[in-house]
Amino acid sequence: MPNKKSAIKDLRKNLKRQLANNLVKRNIKELVKQGKKAVTEGTVEAKAKELAHSLQKAVDKAVNAGVLKANTGNRRKSRFMKMLKNSPATKADKK
Repeated sequence: MPNKKSAIKDLRKNLKRQLANNLVKRNIKELVKQGKKAVTEGTVEAKAKELAHSLQKAVDKAVNAGVLKANTGNRRKSRFMKMLKNSPATKADKK
């Protein structure tokens, strides 16, 4: 435990920030899980646009807030879009 008042206050601030950052990261992970679930169930075409938009918005907000680094955010968005694009349901639609 910290001994000085300023260190105690800093610890409190860090814990609050950590909780807020973890909520943002958890939200992004949940959106990715929803996308994976939609791909496995075959309901991608119905939800793809909505899921992609909400994930991109959440990741961009996290990058602007400093929760994620820019390359990490871009990589997450890219992998998510690639997953949606390469799903069996969307491939069947293109044939």
